Amino acid sequence: MTTATPAETVIDTGTEELLCVLRDRVAVITLNRPQARNALSDRLTPALRRMIRLCGENPDVGALLITGAGPAFCAGGDVKGMGGPERGAPELSFDDKVARLQERQRTLTGALVNVRKPTIAALPGPAAGAGLALALACDLRIAAASAFVTTAYVKIGLSGDYGMAWLLTRIAGTARARELMFFADKIDARRCESLGLVNRVVADDALRDEAFAMARILAHGPATALRFIKDNLDEALMSDFTTALDHEAERMVRAGATADHREAVKAFVDKRKPVFGAG
Repeated sequence: MTTATPAETVIDTGTEELLCVLRDRVAVITLNRPQARNALSDRLTPALRRMIRLCGENPDVGALLITGAGPAFCAGGDVKGMGGPERGAPELSFDDKVARLQERQRTLTGALVNVRKPTIAALPGPAAGAGLALALACDLRIAAASAFVTTAYVKIGLSGDYGMAWLLTRIAGTARARELMFFADKIDARRCESLGLVNRVVADDALRDEAFAMARILAHGPATALRFIKDNLDEALMSDFTTALDHEAERMVRAGATADHREAVKAFVDKRKPVFGAG
């Protein structure tokens, strides 16, 4: 890492196609292929996987903010490169192709969903296909007014990957997920907000500031409590109520034993804003 300014640290991603800076405990990860609407590539995607893992493990990072350079978030996969083997690579068997995609999915959206810190996607423009899945894998989404999303897959005769159906179903419900997957219509930002696909819509020129402000609040929050909140919310999707209650109780007691909790109580008594630690 090299320091760019006193308030910002540049993190080397290994490629200019992905930028990452750490500012005020927020890791700002920027997909940087604006000429291709930030479509995933053989350089961008592995770097993104590494940054998700590294930032997720870095104690100096309190929240992750993922966005795109220029007027797009991410156009998904590069359609021009589909339909054949990678240049110079041998043809893979069916089983090998499945195993490769499974690994790629687990280490991208799978890893992002499993990050135990708050994650936010800021959409300056279109999010399509795997790009939409990337945004949906974050905890929260904030969109510019001119942004839109589309599942896109059916338009090119594909069924979907990177957890699209799972994520859509849990965020928008099964009926809406089927409609979005079957028709792949372009859904504008305001309708995305009404469907629950994004949490907030802001003016285009306010997106980056608003998204960072949201991420900063979370980055300076009580880290242990936020991690346990994510655990509780994730478990709500998959566990019965009694199991969720029991695990919620355990996490509540553990959170109550943290320095962050003691600081919050003291701040309440002192009538001041709490100052939480890094862990």
